[in-house]
Amino acid sequence: MKDTSSISRRELLADSLLLASGLSLPTMAHADSGKSSILKTHAGKVAGVKAQGVHVFKGVPYGADTRKARFLPPQPLAAWKNTRDAERYGPACPQPGSRESMSEDCLALNVWTPALRDGGKRPVMVWFHGGEFSSGSGSSPLYDGTRLCVRGDVVVVTVNHRLNVFGHLYLGRLAGSRYASSGNVGIVDLVQALAWVRDHAELIGGDPEKIMVFGQSGGGAKIATLMAMPAAQGSFHRAATMSGQQITAAGPRGATQRARTVLDTLKIGPSDVAKLNDVPTAELVAATRANDPSMVGRSVYFGPVLDHLALPRHPFYPDAPPLAADIPMIIGNTLDETRAFLGNEPGVHELTWEELPERLLPQLHVDIQPESVIAEYRKWYPKSSATEVFFAATTAGRSWRGAVIEAELRAQQGSPVYAYQLNYRSPLENGRFGAMHGMDIPLVFDNVSQPGSLAGKDSNAQKAAEQMSEAFIAFARTGKPAHGGIPAWRPYELPERATMVFDVRSELVNDPRGEERKLFAQVPYIQRGTY
Repeated sequence: MKDTSSISRRELLADSLLLASGLSLPTMAHADSGKSSILKTHAGKVAGVKAQGVHVFKGVPYGADTRKARFLPPQPLAAWKNTRDAERYGPACPQPGSRESMSEDCLALNVWTPALRDGGKRPVMVWFHGGEFSSGSGSSPLYDGTRLCVRGDVVVVTVNHRLNVFGHLYLGRLAGSRYASSGNVGIVDLVQALAWVRDHAELIGGDPEKIMVFGQSGGGAKIATLMAMPAAQGSFHRAATMSGQQITAAGPRGATQRARTVLDTLKIGPSDVAKLNDVPTAELVAATRANDPSMVGRSVYFGPVLDHLALPRHPFYPDAPPLAADIPMIIGNTLDETRAFLGNEPGVHELTWEELPERLLPQLHVDIQPESVIAEYRKWYPKSSATEVFFAATTAGRSWRGAVIEAELRAQQGSPVYAYQLNYRSPLENGRFGAMHGMDIPLVFDNVSQPGSLAGKDSNAQKAAEQMSEAFIAFARTGKPAHGGIPAWRPYELPERATMVFDVRSELVNDPRGEERKLFAQVPYIQRGTY
C-alpha cells in the first residue's frame, strides 16, 4: 500500500525540506555492484555483494512474518534451504505517506562489514531509525554504512521493525493477558534484532561484546526505552542518542484510550478485539490518522507503554534506569532542533516582535508566559531577530529538555555519560536550515554527499563529519568518544556539565546555553504523548 496524501513526522524532518531545495529523496542507495558475497546465517544462507571493499547484505530477516502474529511478541524465524537474495532492502513497516515498499513482514536488518569470519572482533554499530515510533525505516541513503566501515573498521547494522499501530497498540486491558505486551512489541522486535546481532557478530567480523546502539530522534527514544527493559539487559554495551529522548512512557489509561480510538475508527467494539486480526493492512494504517484523544491537532500517538511486563518502569523517571547504569552513553542534540519542525510555518522567517508571543506560546510545549521568555532571550542575545528567538526558545523548551534531564540523571547516578551539542550550520538556502534536527545524521555516518543530506558538500561539512564520525567510532570501540581530531572530551558531570560543541572547529564547553536551561527548568517537563 502506498499513500501520499499525508506527510509523516519523519518526512517533515528531511523530505519536505529536500523538495523545497529542489532535490529528491530516493528510497534506496545501492553501492556500485561488485562480486557476490555469501553469509551463512543460523537460519540459512544469504547472498549480498562486496563493493568498495565492504560486504553488504540487505533485507536479512531476523524474525517471522508479523502478519501471522499481530500485536504479539516477535516469533522465531523458520530456516530456509535455498540461498536468499540480500541485495535489496526489505520492506518497511506499513505507515502513512511512505514511498518505500511496505509489508507487515518487516523484521529485517541490513549489514555492512569489512570482512566475514576473520576473527576481527570489530565493534558492531547498530542503528535505530527515527520517525517517532510511527514512521521511517533503516533504508535511507543517509544510513548507508559503507563509509563508517571503511573509516573505522567497524560493522554497521540498520534495522526495520514494527511501528505505529502494529508495534504499539496497547490491548492489554481490552483483550486479556495474551496481549499484555502489545503496546511494546515494536521495541521487543529490537531486542530480537539485537539477539541476532549478538549471535552473528563473529560471522560478520564483529565482537559480540562490543555492540553499540545509536539512533536519532525516535531512534534515540527507542534506545532510552531499551535501557529500562529487562529483556534487553546485556544485549548492547554502549548507547548513543541523537536528539531523541524518552523520559516517560504512556500509562495504561492513555494507551487504552488510544486503542479505543483506533477501534472506534475501525468500527470494532471492545468485545470484538479479535476482529483486528482480519482487518486489511491498509485499513489499519488509515486508522492511525484518527485524532489523538489527548493531544489537539495531531493523529494518534503511538509509543512505549508502561505495561509492567516488557516495560516495568518509565525509561528515565524518577531516575536513570539502574539496569543500564554501567553502559557508557552519549546524549546529544542540535542547536536549532525546531527549524526542522517549524521552518516551513507560514511567515516564520519574517516574524515581528509583536507577533512572536502568540506564535511562541503553543510551540514551547510547556506552559510559561511567552513574554517573559522573550524578554530573557532579548537580554541574553540582543542581536537576535524575532525569528531566531522563536527557534532558540522552542528548541530549548521542547526539544532539548529531555536530553538535559537524561544527562543530569545519569550524572547523578554516577554513570558514564558524554554530552554534545551540534552547532554546525548547513550552508544551504542561505543558512535557513541551521543546525536543525537531523543535521547530525549525515555527519555521524560521514555521508554528507549522500542523497537526503542537508549538511552541504563543502570542506566545512566534511570537517564536521570527520570529527563526529570518528568520535562515534571511538566510542563504539572503547566506550569513550575521544580522538585526536577534537579537544579532550570529559564526561558530563554536575555542576560543570561538560559538553562537546561540534562545529567546523569543535570545542568543549561547560554548560552551553546554561541560562536557557535554567529558565525552562522552572516549569515541569512532560513527555509529549505519554499522558
